Amino acid sequence: MSKRPSRASAAQGPGLWDSRIQALVSRWALAIALCCLLIGGLRIASTWRQLGLTFDEPQHYACGLQYLSRHVYTYEPQHPPLARVMTAVLPYLAGVRTSGNPDREAEGVGLLINSSNPDGMLECMRAGILPFFFLGGMVVFYWTRHVFGAAAAALAVLLYSLIPPVLAHGGLATTDMALAACLTWAFYSLVRWAEAPSPRRGVMLGVATAAAVLSKFTTLAFFPMAAIFALLFWYLAARPDGATVARLARERAASFGIAIATGAFLIWAMYFFSFSGVPAPALFTGIGDVLKHNAEGHPSYLLGQNGTRGWWYYFPVALSVKTPLAILLLCGFGICISVKSRQVGALMPLAFAAGILLPAMLGNVNIGVRHILPVYLAMAMLAGAGLVRLAQKNAFVAAFMVLWTALSGGISHPDYLAYFNEFALGDPESFLVDSDLDWGQSTKPLAARLKQLGATQVKSESATAAARISRLGLAFPRSRPSIRRSPRRGGPP
Repeated sequence: MSKRPSRASAAQGPGLWDSRIQALVSRWALAIALCCLLIGGLRIASTWRQLGLTFDEPQHYACGLQYLSRHVYTYEPQHPPLARVMTAVLPYLAGVRTSGNPDREAEGVGLLINSSNPDGMLECMRAGILPFFFLGGMVVFYWTRHVFGAAAAALAVLLYSLIPPVLAHGGLATTDMALAACLTWAFYSLVRWAEAPSPRRGVMLGVATAAAVLSKFTTLAFFPMAAIFALLFWYLAARPDGATVARLARERAASFGIAIATGAFLIWAMYFFSFSGVPAPALFTGIGDVLKHNAEGHPSYLLGQNGTRGWWYYFPVALSVKTPLAILLLCGFGICISVKSRQVGALMPLAFAAGILLPAMLGNVNIGVRHILPVYLAMAMLAGAGLVRLAQKNAFVAAFMVLWTALSGGISHPDYLAYFNEFALGDPESFLVDSDLDWGQSTKPLAARLKQLGATQVKSESATAAARISRLGLAFPRSRPSIRRSPRRGGPP
């Protein structure tokens, strides 16, 4: 008489994911990814009118508009022009031109508050950054598919589109989303070029690297360090001898030269082919300003402490409280999978993340998780791989992790910028402030509340802030500057 299969043997058979879901997700992976990005883009767009102007947006806008209107870039070279130009493209096409105010913040704020439709102008500024959100998502998709397969790629993009800091900075007229997308694109292009060098891939590497450099100068620290980690991981996995290393270098020399030439040409072109002793002098001035800024430090706050030189553990703490816990768990699972696989490709997202975190941890400017936003793209890839493995074990637990991520970020809509996970629930200001909590985006809901309360006057820290509140806050009562006071001991700056 035949016996029924035991529970243990039944458990060893294909699960729900392997038998029914994986093939479907793999077949429709690109469509799923595009749908996720579309929904994420709509969520971002819905925040444009609901959130007030953040403190850095008018400055970036003024610089971009000066670039387009007068074909010069003199306001502030510490940030390169690409993202700034994108914030100004739609207003420029609508007929807005720079007024020539020598102060970039006063210029940006003035152009906004004196426009016939400040809300509409702010929407146009922020819409210019949305393409970088889509670019980042597509890089996540193709890189993850290349390493972990189509199903993992679809899930990685799903998770990417649910991460609150990504949604937050994808909806602001600043430089951070541009850095995240373009730097990730550049590193992925480096990986593909290294795997199979060719003139075409050399050109693509040059284009992507130029875009990253033109997005933010921290690329010049992050990209080389990530490449060093990639070489280290490759060496540990492949254990090549000296002759092999020399042969591989010779095979890649020509296409690498093409990449350098392409990138240098595009960067110089973005600076109008200017020359004064060196090509693109504003580029080198900006790099010098970044180095000076880092050497001098910046006022910052972490865990009840005020400082100007930063803390080595600032960004690990920021990631631990600004990232949905399900993403952290899935990312840890994905890291274990990558390390255990001993496959070079699977280690590259980890090399990319390490190459960003290490220089950031050694820096003196600690004012927001936005400065390491590219790490979230690597985390999404690793979390996608971890989610697939978890689904193979238990599809229902995997579904719960996705639902947890969606709900954790969704309840913070539209203020994704101030999102904190359950670690900081109820007391986020004791962990982080500034662009991780309130970057000025709360002026609109504050205006509505003050109007409801019948307030007739508001104190603000500066004349510029007063102008933002009273004229761009739309319904703010009359504002006047207040005397700035030192923060109380242990409180936020």
